[in-house]
Parts: sequence; C-alpha cells; structure tokens
Amino acid sequence: MDAHEVNRARAKLGLFVADVFASVPRKDQRAKSDCYLRGLMLDGRRKSIQPMAERLPDGNEQNLQQFVNQSTWDPVPVRQRIAQRMVPQIGPDAWAVDDVSFPKDGRMSVAVAPQYCGALGKQANCQVAVSVHAVSDTASCPLQWRLFVPEEWADDAVRRQKTGIPQEVGHREKWRLALDTIDELAGWGLVPPVVVADAGYGQNADFRDGLSERGIDYVVAVRSDVTVHPHDAQPTAPAWSGIGRRPQPRYRDKPYSVAELAAGQGRQAFTEVTWREGSRGPMRSRFLALRVRLAGVRSRRLAQAAATAREGSWDGVLPEVTLLVEWSAGAEAPTDYWLSNLPADTPPAELVRLAKIRWRIEHDYRELKHGLGLDHFEGRSWAGWHHHVTLVTAAHAFLTEQRLAPKADTANSPSTRSSTPSKTC
Repeated sequence: MDAHEVNRARAKLGLFVADVFASVPRKDQRAKSDCYLRGLMLDGRRKSIQPMAERLPDGNEQNLQQFVNQSTWDPVPVRQRIAQRMVPQIGPDAWAVDDVSFPKDGRMSVAVAPQYCGALGKQANCQVAVSVHAVSDTASCPLQWRLFVPEEWADDAVRRQKTGIPQEVGHREKWRLALDTIDELAGWGLVPPVVVADAGYGQNADFRDGLSERGIDYVVAVRSDVTVHPHDAQPTAPAWSGIGRRPQPRYRDKPYSVAELAAGQGRQAFTEVTWREGSRGPMRSRFLALRVRLAGVRSRRLAQAAATAREGSWDGVLPEVTLLVEWSAGAEAPTDYWLSNLPADTPPAELVRLAKIRWRIEHDYRELKHGLGLDHFEGRSWAGWHHHVTLVTAAHAFLTEQRLAPKADTANSPSTRSSTPSKTC
C-alpha cells in the first residue's frame, strides 16, 4: 500500500486495532501497534524497525524497538482474537498445517540452528516455525504459530537465558507442535472441518493417528514409499498348536508401496478431475481413489494400541483409509499421493479439491514475507520474534478483511461488525 492508501484506511485500521489488541493493557502500546501495522503495510523494501520508522510520519525507532523487543504484552490473546474474528469471515474449507523457515546468520537468534531451510531448499542456518492456517478457495489467514526449538537449544542455558526462552519450552517435534496448536485452537472454540498437510507431516503415522484420535478428518500428502494393503485384505492366524501363546492374526501377504499399488492399476483407471480455475484456465489432472489399509510397523502398533485400549483385544485388522493418487499428463508413472480418513463415499473431486487447497498457503507466505516483512525481523529474543509475527499476522488479517469486505462499508461489513461466535469450522 502507498501512503495515500494507508491514510485512507486509518479509520478502519483504528477500529481493527481497538478490537484485536484490546488485551494489550496500555493505551500507548495499542497506539504503537497501530503504527507498526501501518509500517508493515506501507510500501518499502525492508520491514525491519529502522526503515519502517523512517517512512512513518509518527515513527519513533526507539519506541517501536521497545514495544516489540522489550515490552511484556502477551501476543497469545491477540492471536486468539484474530483467529476468532477471521474464521467466520473466511469460512474455511480446511485448516492447513505447514512450517516456514527464516534464514539467519550467527547462532544467537532465538532457536536458530543448522537445519533444513525450505526458503533456500537446502540445509542452512535458520529458524523454523510451525503454523496452522484457515483456508478456502478465496481467502486464508494464519491462526497460530509455534517456534520450533531444535534439540541443541534444549539444554543450552546460556543461549536460552540471553534470548528469553521460557523455562517450560523445550525441544518438541514439529508434528507434535502442530497437534499442540490444533488443541490450543480447540480451546479457543475453533475446530477444523478437515486438516491438510504436506508429506513432512502426512508421512508421520503418529501425526495421522493424533488427528484421528481427536476426531479430525484429514487429507495429507505422503511419499511414494508408504506401504499399504488392499482394502479387501484380511489378517489370518495359523492354527494354534495348544502350546504357548495363540498366534496373532496378521496380514500374510507383503504390503505394497503406494507407488506399486497405483501403477498396477494402469493409466486407464485414472479419471480427469478439474479442481479450480487458475490464472491460465482450469486446473485439471488425472486421479484415482482407492480404499487401502495402512501397513508399516508404526501404523500397526498404533492400531493395536488403540484397539486394545478400546476393546481389550485386537483382531489384527488395520485401519482403512482412502489413497488418492495423481498421474500427471506426460508422466510415465503416478506422481503424487495423499491419504485421507474422510468417509469412504466422499466424492473423488472433493478429495482432489482438498488435497490441492494448500496452494493458498503459498499465497499467504508471499504476502506475509514479501509484502509484510514476516522474515525481516532483526531482533534475537523469544518475545521479540513472537511480537513481530503476531503484528505481521494482524496486518495480514486486516488486509484480508478489506479484500473480503463489500465495496461500500455498511453496518454489517466485515471491517466494522463485531465477530459472531464461530460455527464448527
């Protein structure tokens, strides 16, 4: 936005800030949040504090530095209000779990470590945050963030103290952070219609099982080496000799990788599906949906533990899910795979739409990073990082509201109305 556009939106922004930052105790802090949001939305190459303060007529670098890096205001209630305000407006078809990386120099920025950096596509020194987004085909918004703390930070007392990591925060795997975030959002009265995720999460049997345990439907990407049995496969047990333990029922045939099973169906089994209108026309490809039973040691152990806890015994039957496969035009073999626990009668076109809806996250990240400076924060502290990310999320939410609002403001415009309680979303 240029200066004219920012000034024109000042009244709406003031109402937005008064609502979203109502939990921030001091009036001057709320005024600084308004100033910081204008700095993020105003055109400019860098969205770190110094250049933003120089561009703003009321910008004061020292005040903004203190507000973001030293002030003790709690960002969580602000994010909660953003989430509760935005979910009814977006009307999400799914929640997308993802993570984003922030390349960094040195080793003193909070939770920085050599690890895979998606922004660079290789191992590099960076921070990583897990995020959950509400997504539809027309809009999206981050709902909550968790900063991933690498193992090397768990017992590094010096760096933890210097960056202010809370004592109770330690190393936790990204898939666990994602489930923790979903639980936190449930505590705010927000429940996903379905969860979508890339293979970094979908490949993990514990993550899928965690969603199922919570009664949450999912459509998650997996790699081609995930193993399954055909849905009609049955476990059997050898005859008992009468000595020792009774043999456990098991699937006696070797499981297939999803790549083997899909390729074995032949290209003719795949049907063309159009899932949305793209900038260059309809987005379409060929897909096949198969009912399968999850194999693999971890999937089997989780199924056994769940059945034993529920019924006291296990009959050896593995859980049944849908395998969705894409065979792109010109490819010699199937190219992409997803697993879903949605009902068996879910239309394949709906599975495809949900599997592909993560494109909205890329839209989010382009605006959050390139437009609003998500990765421009130059501070090193835990509090500073969380304050900056919360303020960027607020700026993104405000802009999303303006795009969703009717052209003429009315009493019921999303930019002015009070939020109603969220439906099951």
